[in-house]
Amino acid sequence: MDAFLQLGWEGWFSLGIVALCFGLFAFSRAAPDVITVGGLTLLLVVGILTPAEALSGFSNPGMLTVGVLYVVVTGLTETGAVGWVGPSLLGRPRGPTDARLRLMLPVAGLSAFLNNTPVVAIFIPAVQDWAKRHRLELSRLLIPLSFASIAGGTCTLIGTSTNLVVNGLYVERLGGEGLGLFEPVWVGLPVTVAVLVFLLTAGHWLLPKRLPAAASYEDVRQYTSEMLVQPGSPLVGKSIEDAGLRQLPGLFLIEIERGEQVMAAVSSEELLQANDRLVFAGILDSVMDLQRTRGLIPATDQVFKLNLPRPGRCFVEAVLSDKSPLVGKSVREGRFRNRYNSVIIALARNGERVARKIGDIVLAPGDTLLLETRPNFVEQQRNSRDFLLVSQIGEFHPLKHDRAPVAIAIVIAMIAAVSLGWLSMLEAALLAAGLMIFTRCTTSRTARRAPDWQVLVVIATSFGIGAALEKTGAASAMAGGLIGLADGDPWITLALVFMATALLTALATNNVAAVLVFPIALQAAEAMGVAPEPFILTLMVAASASFATPIGYQTNLMVLNVGGYHFGDFVRIGVPLTLLVGLLTVVVVPHVWSF
Repeated sequence: MDAFLQLGWEGWFSLGIVALCFGLFAFSRAAPDVITVGGLTLLLVVGILTPAEALSGFSNPGMLTVGVLYVVVTGLTETGAVGWVGPSLLGRPRGPTDARLRLMLPVAGLSAFLNNTPVVAIFIPAVQDWAKRHRLELSRLLIPLSFASIAGGTCTLIGTSTNLVVNGLYVERLGGEGLGLFEPVWVGLPVTVAVLVFLLTAGHWLLPKRLPAAASYEDVRQYTSEMLVQPGSPLVGKSIEDAGLRQLPGLFLIEIERGEQVMAAVSSEELLQANDRLVFAGILDSVMDLQRTRGLIPATDQVFKLNLPRPGRCFVEAVLSDKSPLVGKSVREGRFRNRYNSVIIALARNGERVARKIGDIVLAPGDTLLLETRPNFVEQQRNSRDFLLVSQIGEFHPLKHDRAPVAIAIVIAMIAAVSLGWLSMLEAALLAAGLMIFTRCTTSRTARRAPDWQVLVVIATSFGIGAALEKTGAASAMAGGLIGLADGDPWITLALVFMATALLTALATNNVAAVLVFPIALQAAEAMGVAPEPFILTLMVAASASFATPIGYQTNLMVLNVGGYHFGDFVRIGVPLTLLVGLLTVVVVPHVWSF
């Protein structure tokens, strides 16, 4: 308590700002970046922080690394390489619990040897696609993704930057060689198992349930689309089920045309062959997924006659007017490509399924056409009498599947360079991002739009708020006050070290918490005349146990928006999980590293 009594108004003001931010996170609908920017602004205006201190987070390597990794991931998404991760590592789940297990095991394993930030960055788009194909609730997968990566990172010295930071402080203060690469596994492995078991069991009740946008697809436009299985496609020889063409929500395979044979009511076990023409009916999102599926191309050869390479095209919806010269003609007779330099790849009529091949459909007023076309089509045809409405479909465009091996090779090289110590994570990510653009795996336009600026602003401003806690002595007062309660008992002191670190991690960030508590933990060990190793390992785990809030760890922030989570979602499942990990750590550590 003496430490708190000695705090000046600056320390109490900083604590008040942190409490206010947490209150707004939990009980308001304000955006997280608006809240943290507001808190940091107040700390700057009252003079607690200088402009350089307040803005230091914006030059922090961790924040910049996350931003650059968004660009690296676009190389995987733009080439369709992300689609390879799901089938190869995640497989076909038998239910929600099995899905979480299939996701968490490889993520935890990879995070033990790779920095968990790029692991999560690569898995997020893969999990989105996997969840859509298997009709899984995304909100019940992304928190387990982040938590499994955090737990897996505790198993080795290189699994997370926190372990490296603490080990660096340990070597600096005590000399020697520090901890071995696999030494943390004695506590990291039990923690990882506990986290996975907790999420597989208690997660059933504690993970939020939110229906994805595509979960309800009644009373929406039903497009008819025709796709061709390319010769040499990875889909050749696979069944309809194994190819993932039965799992897309709101999509129905009407028939397969194979040479002169037409197969209706196709079995899910039917094996695909090269040059099969597949006729689908379904909602827009799933039809767009077909266009981006490796090994499938639009069945019309008109697509390859447009005077623009496929990766430079976009997808557009256009509603046919009654003044259009195409009305009353079939798609084939209308010579649409010659007239508009665009190709019809799907068609919807009055929300109903048109059970005919695209080329044979006779066009009528009000038909909604899905077009593959050049980007300036919308501007040119917006006021045309031929169409009632013309709009581009988001950022969707044909993928560069032939560049997928290049994108994967770049990511593997990036991870290898970091793992072998050749480059820092930021240096490797910057180099990989540059190579993605140079090798045309992504475009500079796509790269500029890639970062999630809300996530980056929250990370950067959190560093500033953490700096205020450290500068004013509020952080040391909180940690020192807790350890003072132990009254010389090493077990209680160990538990309080964990509590203090976990609390600071929730308030600021993991690395800030580790740096602040390290000298206090070391002094406590020296005062009691016990070995420092139990406190060092406990500090490592506690600083990484960032489950209780989204701002405690950058992977939590990365999944926050994508999963549509609220601040309270992390509190509800993260607080009991943190307590479980803390209890396990305090029990295991002294048995491996004695006092």
